[in-house]
Amino acid sequence: MITPISTTLTDDIQKKIDFKTKPIGSLGVLEKIALQISQIQNTLTPELNNPAVVVFAGDHGIVKNKPVSPYPQEVTQQMVLNFTQGGAAINVFCKQNSIDLYIVDAGVNGTFEYNEKLLNHKIADGTSDYSEGKAMSENECKAALEAGEKVIQKLHNQGTNIVGFGEMGIGNTSAASLLMSYFTNTPIEKCVGKGTGLDDNGVNTKGEILRTVFDLHKNDIQNPIDVLTSFGGFEIVMLCGAMLEAARLQMTILVDGFIVTSALLAAHAIDKNVLDYCIFSHTSGEQGHEKMLSYLNVKPILNLGMRLGEGSGVAVAYPIIKSAVNFLNEMATFESANVSEAE
Repeated sequence: MITPISTTLTDDIQKKIDFKTKPIGSLGVLEKIALQISQIQNTLTPELNNPAVVVFAGDHGIVKNKPVSPYPQEVTQQMVLNFTQGGAAINVFCKQNSIDLYIVDAGVNGTFEYNEKLLNHKIADGTSDYSEGKAMSENECKAALEAGEKVIQKLHNQGTNIVGFGEMGIGNTSAASLLMSYFTNTPIEKCVGKGTGLDDNGVNTKGEILRTVFDLHKNDIQNPIDVLTSFGGFEIVMLCGAMLEAARLQMTILVDGFIVTSALLAAHAIDKNVLDYCIFSHTSGEQGHEKMLSYLNVKPILNLGMRLGEGSGVAVAYPIIKSAVNFLNEMATFESANVSEAE
């Protein structure tokens, strides 16, 4: 059970924001972020402790049999290795902004040698092909949800109170499109995008394939868990479990792009209070993401046309979030600076 964020200090927090040496509202979105984080932590002096980004990686069985991605499945494993070697965009941005990065093997179709930078929570070597049956069993789904919870519990025990989420998995924009279609009641064709770089014909083909997949499963779905077992990837299910646990532990959640938001749609269907703890880093260039954000009635911080995934939007937006907390804690008030207020 997720507790809604506290509003007991809202008036005091807002007064603190308003009495800084600036016109009321002049720091725009920064003021809203400062208020939200202060409410999450129920304090007038919020802190961002041990910020982290967790990237969950997994493979999707449909990629082996259907043309939903221009990249072969082995790219997932290759990119995970790239993460552990520090060569990806998310590595660069996390290093730049002093964010701890954790990579999780949720269900990559391949094996890895031991690496301290890679957390092994593998459920299986990728999901089953959901064009033929369910992506996973109910037991596998439950195990993935619990694995996501465990990752967050470990970070929380280490003192982390703000966590961002990313993902890696060839084919996972297809799973995200299916989740979006179901949870937002949007035709699948309006959810499907270019993913890792399909051309227009490829997008159309992908849409046709996913329409058949959706129709195959839709009558058997009774609840959010059924949606995840039918369409999800292990990385998406772990994201869902991780976000629910982070909210339960009253951590600030930084949401990345299209795939991470699809996992949030599932988490939101399970417990709507999860949204109280979420800050949305950016609008993805993937066409369905803006519709997802509209469905959730939320506004992201940035719109840079990014659609890389990996949590890259989170890491790029983090300095803005840090600025929101810093101005609240460090900026002078009219009284302390002997500056006259507006009459």
